[in-house]
Amino acid sequence: SQGLKPMDHNGLADPYVKLHLLPGASKANKLRTKTLRNTLNPTWNETLTYYGITDEDMIRKTLRISVSDEDKFRHNEFIGETRIPLKKLKPNQTKNFSICLEKQLPIDKTEDKSLEERGRILISLKYSSQKQGLLVGIIRCAHLAAMDANGYSDPYVKTYLKPDEDKKSKHKTAVKKKTLNPEFNEEFCYEIKHGDLAKKTLEVTVWDYDIGKSNDFIGGVVLGINAKGERLKHWFDCLKNKDKKIERWHTLTNELPGAVLSD
Repeated sequence: SQGLKPMDHNGLADPYVKLHLLPGASKANKLRTKTLRNTLNPTWNETLTYYGITDEDMIRKTLRISVSDEDKFRHNEFIGETRIPLKKLKPNQTKNFSICLEKQLPIDKTEDKSLEERGRILISLKYSSQKQGLLVGIIRCAHLAAMDANGYSDPYVKTYLKPDEDKKSKHKTAVKKKTLNPEFNEEFCYEIKHGDLAKKTLEVTVWDYDIGKSNDFIGGVVLGINAKGERLKHWFDCLKNKDKKIERWHTLTNELPGAVLSD
């Protein structure tokens, strides 16, 4: 960054950079750099990483980059922002931009709330002929919606294979404390004939663990033959390729068909 507007009495600023992916729940996908002190020409040399970016995101989303001045005593002050549509980027290529910062642009509030993104989850599926069952890997989540007052969540993941008459199919990961980007790396096995899988759906829900009160639902995804798009393709690829582990990122939404929203 160069030639920032002075924000402090000493004619300098204490700038930091914030990233948001739009459209998307802003709190959940905010990344920021550290603050540099007393400069109008900061050089951060930091790399910030968004996990779980899908091909669809690359077509649809825009990266909002804003620079603000950190202030100990007052509200942090906005200096300027710019936006880069992700479709301008090519896979595995580094692209440098030199862009003027503009005054604050409005964020479109008209997004459909029912499909509000609640974060991402990386799931692996494999039908194992040796174990005669479906192996479901819950690998990690990325930029989950924050549920606690401290701006974080204490997430864990639950899986069900439905229809599930005798409620035997529930599996749960461990709880990860105070994070919006938990890594679980847990695998569950559902013993089932390969031929029966086509009639099943896998319901994956992410929850915020709370002591002494009911756990908050963060979001979920349903994979199976009645799903659409990526969720159907993942299931189909798993059915088609026995003994091959297939990993995919999925978007968590806050609506689940017929999900029991209690833990």
